[in-house]
Amino acid sequence: MRFMMIVKNDPASEQQMPTREMFEAMGKYNQTLRDAGVLLTLDGLSKSVDGAKVIFKDGKATVKDGPFTEAKELVAGFWIIQVRNKEEAVEWAKRIPFMSGESVEIRRISELSDFKDIMSPDAIAQEEAIRAETSGRPN
Repeated sequence: MRFMMIVKNDPASEQQMPTREMFEAMGKYNQTLRDAGVLLTLDGLSKSVDGAKVIFKDGKATVKDGPFTEAKELVAGFWIIQVRNKEEAVEWAKRIPFMSGESVEIRRISELSDFKDIMSPDAIAQEEAIRAETSGRPN
């Protein structure tokens, strides 16, 4: 099973850059994930000032540029890991070397088989082809 571990921070923490020690501790953690063979991908996100939100209402899209100071929490980064179950994902998340109020949300990534009862065979084949084509692209 694939899980996304989503790092969330308080918007005020965007003003502070992580310390060198934090980067080193995170590098060791990431290497541990890699060495265990569970890491599929990971990334951090830039500050919300660089982002935008697209909000949909009544079929219309409205764009709001960052920063998103009204948010209670902002997504700051993520890992995608492949493990046996949610409990194992939780155990990996508990090892993250955070200390400053960050939280990590763990969500299972849906598989096409989760939707076999509502997707047509043609839609499943199309989605499989898209996923196969894009999964080999370099970052």
